[in-house]
Amino acid sequence: MSEPMRQSVNSRLAGSCACCMLNRRRFLAGCAACVAGAGGVGLLSPRRAAAAEDATKPRVRLVYSYAPSTGPIWPNIGYDFDRRKKELTAALEAACPGIEFKPISVQNADEAKKMLDEDKGIDGYLVYILGLWTGAPRVIAASGRPTVCADDLYGGSGEFLIANAAARRAKLNVAGVSSSRVEDVAAVARCFEVLKKPGATVDAFMAAAEAARRKGLKKPGDLKCAEDKAKITDPADCLKKLKASTMLVVGANNPTMAKGIQDVFGTKVIPIDFKELHGAYEQADQDEAAKWADRWMKRAEKVVEPGRDEIVRSGAMYLAELALLKKYSAQAITINCLGGFYDNHIKAYPCLGFAQLNDDGLIGACEADQLSTITMLAMNALTGRPGYISDPVIDTSKNQIIYAHCVASTKVFGPDGKSNPYLIRSHSEDRKGAVVQSLMPLGFMTTTVEFHPVKKAVIFHQGKAVANVDEDKACRSKLAVEVKGDMDKLLAEWDQWGWHRVTVYGDLKEPVNELAKALDLKVINEA
Repeated sequence: MSEPMRQSVNSRLAGSCACCMLNRRRFLAGCAACVAGAGGVGLLSPRRAAAAEDATKPRVRLVYSYAPSTGPIWPNIGYDFDRRKKELTAALEAACPGIEFKPISVQNADEAKKMLDEDKGIDGYLVYILGLWTGAPRVIAASGRPTVCADDLYGGSGEFLIANAAARRAKLNVAGVSSSRVEDVAAVARCFEVLKKPGATVDAFMAAAEAARRKGLKKPGDLKCAEDKAKITDPADCLKKLKASTMLVVGANNPTMAKGIQDVFGTKVIPIDFKELHGAYEQADQDEAAKWADRWMKRAEKVVEPGRDEIVRSGAMYLAELALLKKYSAQAITINCLGGFYDNHIKAYPCLGFAQLNDDGLIGACEADQLSTITMLAMNALTGRPGYISDPVIDTSKNQIIYAHCVASTKVFGPDGKSNPYLIRSHSEDRKGAVVQSLMPLGFMTTTVEFHPVKKAVIFHQGKAVANVDEDKACRSKLAVEVKGDMDKLLAEWDQWGWHRVTVYGDLKEPVNELAKALDLKVINEA
C-alpha cells in the first residue's frame, strides 16, 4: 500500500466506526429503531415482521475474485467458476443464517474499485479468492472496511497468501482464512453479526474474527519421522562448489538478482535468449529424444493425458537443456517456461527434462526463478539432494502446507537413492505438454527454504511428509506436510518473499544454519 493510501485508511480508522458503511450516529440510530420496534413486532403482518427481522442482519458483500478460465490459469483452463460460486454461496448461506450475503464477481482491480465506490449499506466484505491474479483482494483490503479474505484452496492460494500477509503487516481490518473447510470460513464470517450489536466497533468485529479464525487452526499431530541421515557437505566445500558453478537463465533477465547471486554465492549467472534454446531443440537427435520418451513412459506407473508424440517433444527439449548446460559448463538451468510456451518461443514444456536433471544431480528450475534456482543449487551442494520448487497452499484445518508444482524429482534422496513412483500428466494450467506427477515418500522430515542474496537472508520452515494430494485443480505434484511449528506464523511472510519455496528431504536445520552463517545470511524461521 502506498503511504498516502495508508494514511487515508488510518484517518478513517481514527473515526468512531468510519470503516463500516455506517457511521456511529447512523448505526446507533438504526439499532435504537430496531429495539423500539421489537416490542410491537407481534402487531406487524408476517411479511413486515420478516422485513424487520432482516433489517437486523448485517449485509455482507460476498466477493468472488478470479480471472476468466478461457486461458491458462489456476485452478485450470476451462474451470467452472459458476458452479463453484453456487456451491460456496449455498454453503455459506446455510451456515450463516444471521447474515444477508450479496454476491458479486470481480475479475480485476478496477472492478473492485468500482464495486467499493458504488456500494451502499454494506456492512462488510467476504472476499473468496477462486483464481489468480486479479489484484482485487488488495484493493478491498486497503479500503479499511471490515473484511474476511478466504482462499479457495488450489485456486486462489498464491494471491491469498501474499495479499493476506500484506494486510496483516499493514494492520488492516482483514481476517484471513486458508482452510479446506468452508465451515471455518463461515465461523469467521458469522462475526459480521457483531457489527449489528449496540455500540459495535470494527475493533470488536476484528477481535471476534481473529478468535474464530484461530479456533480453526489445527494443532500439530505426531511429528515423529522415519530415520533419514543425509550426507552433509562441509560449508567451506559447499561454497567452493557454488563458486565453481554456473546458472543459465533462459528468456528472462534480472541483473540485480544476478549480481546478488554472484556477490554472495560466487555463482556465475548467464542470460540466454529463447532463440538459442529453440535452436538447440531443433537440432536435437530425434531418435535419442524418442529413447528418452520411451524410458520415461516405461518407468511411469501410468501415462494419463499426453500422447507419445508430446513426450518425444519433451525428450527433445531435455536434450536441448543438456546441450546448453554442456556448452556453458553450467550445472543449473531455469527457463521462463510459461512465457516461452504461451508466446510460442518454445515448442515443448521443459518439465520432464527438469525432472530428469534433478534426478541426476543437476538443477532444472521452473519459471526463470533465480532465487529458487540458487536455492536448489545451494541445497544440492550441501546435501547432494534435489530441491522441489513449488507454489505452496496452506490448509489450517489440517495443519498442513501443500507444495504444488508440475516439476518434481523422483529421487528425493539423491541420484543414488531409491526412486519413487510417478505418473506422466499434462501441464495443469493449460492441459498441454507433459509433466511428472511425483508420488513422493511419506513419513520423512522435510526442510523448506529460500535463499535471498539481496535481502541477505534465508527463509526456513520444516514439516513431516504426510500425503500426496490427489486433486485435479492446480499443479500436478502435491506433497502435503504436517507443519512443525506455528501454523499462524507461517501465514505472515509471503508478501516479503513471494510465493515459491524450495523443499528438500531431510532434517536440515543445522546444516542450513551453518551454510547461512558461512554466507553471512540471516535465517528467518517462518513457522
